[in-house]
Amino acid sequence: MITSYLNIQLMSLNKKVIIFGTGQISQVLYYLINKDTPGLVGGFVVDKKYKNVETLFDLQVVDFEDIENFFSIDKFNLLIPIGYNKLNKTRTQKYLDAKKKGYSFSNYISPHALVNTNQIGENTIIFEYNNIQPFVKIGNNCIIWSGNHIGHHSIIEDNCFISSHVVISGSVVIKNNSFIGVNASIRDNIVIGKECIIGAGSVILRNVKDFSILSPRSTEVSKVKSNQL
Repeated sequence: MITSYLNIQLMSLNKKVIIFGTGQISQVLYYLINKDTPGLVGGFVVDKKYKNVETLFDLQVVDFEDIENFFSIDKFNLLIPIGYNKLNKTRTQKYLDAKKKGYSFSNYISPHALVNTNQIGENTIIFEYNNIQPFVKIGNNCIIWSGNHIGHHSIIEDNCFISSHVVISGSVVIKNNSFIGVNASIRDNIVIGKECIIGAGSVILRNVKDFSILSPRSTEVSKVKSNQL
């Protein structure tokens, strides 16, 4: 069995991992980590105003404001799998807040992903069945959901979110805090500017300026009802 990057990192540091949040992404991440290495997750942390449970999967949920009193920085690393709300800025801010508290971060790279680069920042999550080619660079605080192709020599900068079944061809640059929707295709040698939203099913054949939104039209609903066929 292939050992995940997360396991290699944490076993060498002899640390457990604390997952930020109790929502769906955090639950998925816990499931995958625990399936691979039971007992590696030591608990959960969430902002006090959003805390609505005391335990999750029989592990303690603590207030982020008091995290130091429960999970010491010398024994625990953090993973922050917050989604793409506010163009990833919510996750970015929480990542910076945790750094100010002195915490280090782990990565989760699925043992079922084909990753041919070690140029990956911290607090980056790569789910199953991604194909990441040689010489790719991935920054800090990124989430790459399942089933994508990221071509050789491409660069994904900090705080990005790549959805599923995205094709990123060779030598593409995706700048900070951008979101790439499901089934988007990006031609080689393209630059996607910072804080862009590339909608589901987009086909990108030219450079995209900072702060752009690209959103293909939805498939139209037929005027003929299905029960008339």
